[in-house]
Formats: sequence, C-alpha cells, structure tokens
Amino acid sequence: MDISVVIPLLNEEESLNELYDWIVKVMQSNRYSYEILFIDDGSTDNSWKVIEKLSEKDSNVKGIRFQKNYGKSQALNAGFKKVKGDVVITMDADLQDSPDEIPELYHLIKKENFDLISGWKKKRYDSKIRKNLPSKLFNAAARKTSGLKLHDFNCGLKAYKNEVVKNIDVNGEMHRYIPVLAKNAGYTKIDEKVVAHQARKYGITKFGIDRFINGFLDLITIWFLSKFGKRPMHLFGLLGTIMFIIGCTFAFYLGIDKLFFNPTGRLITQRPQFYLALVTMIIGTQFFLAGFLGEIILRTKTDTKRYTISSKINC
Repeated sequence: MDISVVIPLLNEEESLNELYDWIVKVMQSNRYSYEILFIDDGSTDNSWKVIEKLSEKDSNVKGIRFQKNYGKSQALNAGFKKVKGDVVITMDADLQDSPDEIPELYHLIKKENFDLISGWKKKRYDSKIRKNLPSKLFNAAARKTSGLKLHDFNCGLKAYKNEVVKNIDVNGEMHRYIPVLAKNAGYTKIDEKVVAHQARKYGITKFGIDRFINGFLDLITIWFLSKFGKRPMHLFGLLGTIMFIIGCTFAFYLGIDKLFFNPTGRLITQRPQFYLALVTMIIGTQFFLAGFLGEIILRTKTDTKRYTISSKINC
C-alpha cells in the first residue's frame, strides 16, 4: 500500500464528507493505493455515523472510536499502530489542511528518502492572539531546545516513513513535538515543506487558552526525557552529589572552627551555617533517592493502557 492517511477528529461531522471526497480525488488522480483511517476521539455529534456510512461505500475507509475524549496524541498513537502504508500522512479533519499537498509529501518521503516532512503553514488564517502568537513562542522554544530548525512543529499536516511512526511513542500531549520524538528515536532526515492553510469552514476551534500553558510544560517534559529519560541518575545523582558536598563542606568547616579556633564561642546549632549544612545534605539525599527511584521505575515499568476503544471499522 502506498499511503495511509490518519485523521484524528473531535466533533467534525460537517467536514468529513467533503474531506473524504477531496482525499479520494487526489488518490485516484495519482493512482495511489491508500487507506483513510479516521480516529474519533470521543465525538458527541454524528461524526462516527458519518464514518460508518463512508466505510460502507468504500472499504479503504477505516475507523477507530474512543470511548471518550482522550486527546490528539492518543488518537495518533492508535492510528499509528494500525497503518499499513509505506508513507503515512497525518492531517486534521477541519479542512484547514489541504489534501492537494499529499503527492509532494509522498514524493519527498518515498523518492527523496526523508524520514519525516513537517508542514509549515507560513500564511495562517487563525486568530493572531489565540493561535499565532502562542505557536510562534512554542516553535521558537522548540527550535532552541531540540536543535531542529522547523518553523511549525505543531502543524497537523505531516508525512512519515512507516517505520518512523512504528518506532515513536506519542503520549500525553506530545503530538505537538512529534519531530522531536522522531529525532530522539534516531531519525535525522527531517525537513519541512510550506503548505497551504485554509480558513476553518465549519464549527469552531477546539483549542483553548490552556494550549499556551500545556505547550510549554510539554516542551520542558520532552527536553527532560530526551536528555535524562533513560538515565535519571545522571541528573539527580549529580545534583545530589553537589548538594551533599556543599552540606559536608559547611559541616566540616563548623567542626574545625569549633574545635580549634573558637571552642568557647557560640554553639554550632546557634550558627546559620549549621542549618544550611543540614538542609543541603537532606536535599542531596533526596535527589539521590529520586535518581534511584527513577532507575527502578525504568527497569520495572510495563506498558499501561492509555485509552479505551469502543468501536472499529475495517481494522
């Protein structure tokens, strides 16, 4: 199979038929073999019924329905597990991503041998305050911490080699930083392509102000995991060692001073350096324990179920 199109969605019943027709037109005009996998992330409208009807007339349409809303990352994760195409395309269901971009994205992955191509919506039609400004801040911070020179990490329109999506774990809300996950997994041929951005045609955006805060928290998380996720003792052990040495140095100083230079002066417990030494040694010990616990968790963890699927179509 040439192409798998993965489309996570939440309450997009009005756009699904139009999006399906558009994708099929592109696929047939380029003679691609394909599958379209809709991931219904707990929609409360008639989105699933639309997907069922589409699957009845076209066996290339597949669907996964979550029991409730788990988030875009979980939807992509479920889709990535099922895809069979050599090239995997992800796009949003709100018609803001153009299926006309698929042939060139496919060419870049299949013929130019890129691992991942991320869309760049250079000209946007979103609210500048609600989406444009936060996106620019996220992207600037992500470029700085990851070393990837991409302009739009969070663009829903991306293309991947099949092996890439099979070897990354998209969880939490890490869909914003999939290129970083791919880089951390060892895939370095990552680039971007300027893609068309459409104004939303139906419904309203699903993003709120919490997207601004969550984006930065996720970036901190992915930075930490990329550097210390496999070796937490390297961070916590180092911090624990530094704090413990500081505490022991103050304690040694107080002991020497009391024994040899000021035996009749204030008690050690009356000096502020005593409490500084005590606190830093305690903190150092706690950092060591955190590192040990992290190592134990890494060695004993098992995969946990992150979402519940209530229905499937053709998969």
